[in-house]
Amino acid sequence: MKQHFEQRVLVTGGAGFLGSHLCDRLVAMGHDVICVDNFFTGSKSNVAHLLGKPNFELIRHDVTFPLYVEVDQIFNLACPASPIHYQHDPVQTTKTSVHGAINMLGLAKRLRATIFQASTSEVYGDPSVHPQVEGYWGNVNPIGPRSCYDEGKRCAETLFFDYHRQHGLNIKVGRIFNTYGPRMHPNDGRVVSTFIVQALRGEPITVNGDGSQTRSFCYVSDLIEAFVRYMDLPEMFPGPINLGNPVEFTIRELAEEVIKLTGSRSKIISSPIPTDDPKQRRPDISLARARLGWQPTVQLAEGLKKTVEYFDATLSR
Repeated sequence: MKQHFEQRVLVTGGAGFLGSHLCDRLVAMGHDVICVDNFFTGSKSNVAHLLGKPNFELIRHDVTFPLYVEVDQIFNLACPASPIHYQHDPVQTTKTSVHGAINMLGLAKRLRATIFQASTSEVYGDPSVHPQVEGYWGNVNPIGPRSCYDEGKRCAETLFFDYHRQHGLNIKVGRIFNTYGPRMHPNDGRVVSTFIVQALRGEPITVNGDGSQTRSFCYVSDLIEAFVRYMDLPEMFPGPINLGNPVEFTIRELAEEVIKLTGSRSKIISSPIPTDDPKQRRPDISLARARLGWQPTVQLAEGLKKTVEYFDATLSR
C-alpha cells in the first residue's frame, strides 16, 4: 500500500476557487498533484505560485473529453458553479457534469482509484425540508434556467453510485453548501463576492427581494479540511455527505456585515428574485461530525475579513 505522502492525486477544476485551495493543501501535504482545468472559470493566477514546485503539474484539458493519467486519487471539481457562469452555456454545463463524471469514473475504474465528487446543495433544489439532511431527495425544477447545474449534479451522483454498485468503485460524494474566501471570481454572481465588490466600489448592494432568504456560509479552509478528511477515510464510505456551515444567516444580515467590515457607505437596495432561487439553505452536518470528526471553525466575520482583504487587493491592481 502506498504511503500517505506518496499519493498521486488528480484535481479536475484545479485552477478554480475551491480547486486551487485544494491543490495548495495537497502539495503542502507532499502529494504529487496533477491539476487539470480548461480555464473557463478557473485562472492560471490561482495556481501560479505552485508551478515551480516539483510535485505539481498543470494540464489544460476539458473533462468532457477522456484523460489518460496514472493516479491513486481523483477529486472531480470541474464544473462552473455560479449561476452567471453555469447559465452562460447551459448545454456545456450539463455536459461537464455528466460527460465529465463518466470520463473521470472510467479513469478511476481503470486505475482502481478512489474518486471524490464535488456535488452541491443545489441537488436539494428549493427545499421543503429544513435543515437539509442527506436522506432528503430534493425539490428541483428539471426544466428551469438553473436545471443545467442542479440536474447535471444530480445525474453525476447517480453515475457515481451506479459505478460504486456495479463496479465496486470507492466513491466519495460530498454535497457542498455555500463556500466563500479568497480567489472567488469578482464577477461570478455569488452573493458574497457580489456584495463585497459592490461595497468596495461604493455601489448599491443588491439584495434579492427583501433579503429574508437564508444561506449558510462556509469559509474555504474549513471546506478543504473536510475534503482531505473524507478522502483519507480508510473505510469505504460513499456518502453522500453534507459539507457546509450549519450557522444560518439572512441575505440582509450578510449585506449589513459586509458594509460594516468594508466601512462602505453603500445602501442596500432590492432587486427581483431569480427563478427557482431557494428560500432557505442550511446543512445538517451530523454525518460529517460523526464520520469525519469535522465541523467548521471559522466564524463569518473572520472569514469575510480575509475575503474583503483579498478583493480589496485584487480590485486595486
